[in-house]
Amino acid sequence: MKDEESFLLDDPARLKALAHPMRRLMLRHLSVHGPATSTTLGELLGAKTGTTSYHLRQLEKYGFIEEIPERSTGRERWWRRAEGPRDLRLPTPDQLAPEDRPVLTEFHRVGLEEDLKLFERLPGLYERDPHWVKASRGLGRMTRAEFEEFFEAYMALLTKHSHRAEDAPPDARPLYIRLFAFPADD
Repeated sequence: MKDEESFLLDDPARLKALAHPMRRLMLRHLSVHGPATSTTLGELLGAKTGTTSYHLRQLEKYGFIEEIPERSTGRERWWRRAEGPRDLRLPTPDQLAPEDRPVLTEFHRVGLEEDLKLFERLPGLYERDPHWVKASRGLGRMTRAEFEEFFEAYMALLTKHSHRAEDAPPDARPLYIRLFAFPADD
């Protein structure tokens, strides 16, 4: 059973907004480190403030981030990740019009590049902080219905054990968690 906070990201415009590498980096920074300005993000990402401002406005337009009015002054605008569903689901290609499917392909391509960079860091992270790095590799045999049930249970478990940044205990850390499952006989 899907969590009441799950959301199918089947709007091609919203999906396209998240398929841009710079926007994904910015959104990840806001998720992990909290609020920032376009200047701060530009310095961190090696981009001009105009570029980061444009991408921040795109993320805001599609509801992924929001301005913090009480913290913003003059030209300095502070941004944070918007409240929203914690369980963002991607559509399958058949849930999109044929002309919108390349956006989904690009989203996956950019995501895979990010994941490969994360995986390259894994050995060093394990050496430095082994109690915070876990990995599992397995092979399971499931029917399609069992696989759907497994995925829903995984998502429920992830949501159950994860805190929103503002509700997290002081010793909680942000963790990258990935699940990849695909046919072994393909």
